[in-house]
Amino acid sequence: MTGEKTAIVTGASSGIGEFTAKTLLGAGWNTVFVGRRKDRLDAAIAAAGPTKARGLAVACDVTDPAQVDALFAATVGEFGRVDMLFNNAGMGAPGRTIDEIDVETWNKVVAVNLTGSFLCARAAFAQMRKQTPQGGRIINNGSISAYAPRPGSIPYTTTKHAITGLTRTLALDGRPFDIACGQIDIGNALTEMAMPMTRGVPQANGEIMVEATMDPQHVADAVLHMANLPLDANVLFMTVMATKMPFVGRG
Repeated sequence: MTGEKTAIVTGASSGIGEFTAKTLLGAGWNTVFVGRRKDRLDAAIAAAGPTKARGLAVACDVTDPAQVDALFAATVGEFGRVDMLFNNAGMGAPGRTIDEIDVETWNKVVAVNLTGSFLCARAAFAQMRKQTPQGGRIINNGSISAYAPRPGSIPYTTTKHAITGLTRTLALDGRPFDIACGQIDIGNALTEMAMPMTRGVPQANGEIMVEATMDPQHVADAVLHMANLPLDANVLFMTVMATKMPFVGRG
């Protein structure tokens, strides 16, 4: 139907991705919930309750080019176009110095956080470039770690710094095709991944400290704001963080 908009959210079976996908769906976006486990994606859509927009669950390993291409083909087949991609799927690794990080762990984090974002952005860009009307928006999930590392976080921090380069270049290359790209950098949203913050995590000075956290819904609302902008306006970078977490002055 004319006027409908379609979003794809990766990592939508839990955490920030689930909050955001449900928020988009509730706000009238046809939303594709993407993750490895379809049962959890179906449950997330059901938890959103009745909505005027439509939700679609697609199981996909974002590190697999064929599966990513199939994801976008399924989305276009169901909804006709792609108006927004939230590149959210990601993973961390145990805190260790570089000499204690095995190559397998490095490769897994790079594959999900960086290669997965590249593959999804690549497919989104191609679809947005050829569809009519042309254009769309890509929002990458960066992190506070795209600016300042935590101790022992080389794989995660390296990939998040790289996401910033992906964002900047997509924002530049997308201009001729009305493809906007922005990045949301999140600090201590209280998802399962952030639960250690409530018990105490290592600081740069060697201390263990409990850190302030915030409701993940604030992140979802921020992504919705970015998504709802007209394509002649763009939030290039937005930081949404727990007010009292150590970031400004970290270290």
